[in-house]
Amino acid sequence: MTVHAAPSSIPHDSLVIGSIVDPGGVPRAKAVPASRLDAFSEAGMGASTSWNVFCADDQLAFTERFSVVGDLRLRLVRAALRPLEAGLFWAPCTVHEQDGAVASTCSRTALAAALQRLESDGFQALVGHEVEFVLLPLEASEPWNAYGLGAALSHSAFMRALLRRADTANLEIEQLHAEYGQGQFELSIAPKPPLEAADDLVLARVVVAMAARDAGLTASFSPLALAGLATSGAHQHLSLVQAGRPLLSGGDGPHGLTNAGGAAIAGILSALPSLGAVLAGSPLSAERLKPGRWSGARLCWGLENREAAVRLVAANGGNPHGAHIEVKPIDATGNPYLSTALLLEAARAGIEEALVAPEPVDVPPEASTAGLPLLHRGADAMLAAFGRSRIVRRALGDDLIE
Repeated sequence: MTVHAAPSSIPHDSLVIGSIVDPGGVPRAKAVPASRLDAFSEAGMGASTSWNVFCADDQLAFTERFSVVGDLRLRLVRAALRPLEAGLFWAPCTVHEQDGAVASTCSRTALAAALQRLESDGFQALVGHEVEFVLLPLEASEPWNAYGLGAALSHSAFMRALLRRADTANLEIEQLHAEYGQGQFELSIAPKPPLEAADDLVLARVVVAMAARDAGLTASFSPLALAGLATSGAHQHLSLVQAGRPLLSGGDGPHGLTNAGGAAIAGILSALPSLGAVLAGSPLSAERLKPGRWSGARLCWGLENREAAVRLVAANGGNPHGAHIEVKPIDATGNPYLSTALLLEAARAGIEEALVAPEPVDVPPEASTAGLPLLHRGADAMLAAFGRSRIVRRALGDDLIE
């Protein structure tokens, strides 16, 4: 496990920002002067229980359990503190009750618990996140080719600013390129243990936003930044190991899967229809989750199949990280801690129940004769499946579900 050493000395005129990602997928933050760092990390900063029920548009969806009554404390994870620029530092927070107990709605803790259950069964995981975003405002006359050299060169100042800021923040970016759509870019973050990987994803969005500001632009992570543009996702890569041996290669199953590796894929596929409310639950997510948009719109898996909901990336000389899966029907409106917790719990359940993965799909899913179901069947169906799911209940608990 990588631990980022907190800066040994922070100038007293510095600003320290601590953030959570709320159940609706929105990062929310408190900030203190550096002189209050001890209080932030030990006692925490106050937050209303309404933080549990903010919607993406900042309306409040009060429930019987969560209203204006009560208080929470945000405690900064000091070991994860990162510099953003001179005089500005950031770290993730955990959410606590006033008596110090961890709040049942802390998404970072939900992921830590899911990881602990996985590890208690003898498995370890690494997660790598992709970040797609669109730079705004766009010039209508700006030439753009998907993955184009010219597109990258025309925004080289932004890309260099992004890499400088990532280096300052100790964020390891493995790849950065112009994407399919006008003004669209994608970066890939180095794989880490799941909790650190989710922290890095939040940090990456901060770094991108700051680099865009440096260039006089705004970065949008929306599944659909502007009508008519390409959609943006937040694919998650996952590898699993048991006793030092990978589960997704070296076996006798399809494309080298071990029995446990196939069961993990089967568990994720079985659970995916009930996870959409967290992984991609916004109205704009529905615009992205359509066939032909490389969003994993149909429930299937396949080797290097970029239209499948789960893509297997094989172990070979062109893949230094070894075999892993890419879960595609995820976008930036989801909470990365909860998304990862749900996927780990689904994989663990698949292994525990010795599920058998369906046959891999080696053609574009739209060309398959197997009648592969669409993942997104409307908000009502999505919420109903979410409420019924035992995987969701095991991973999140009643309060986060509410």
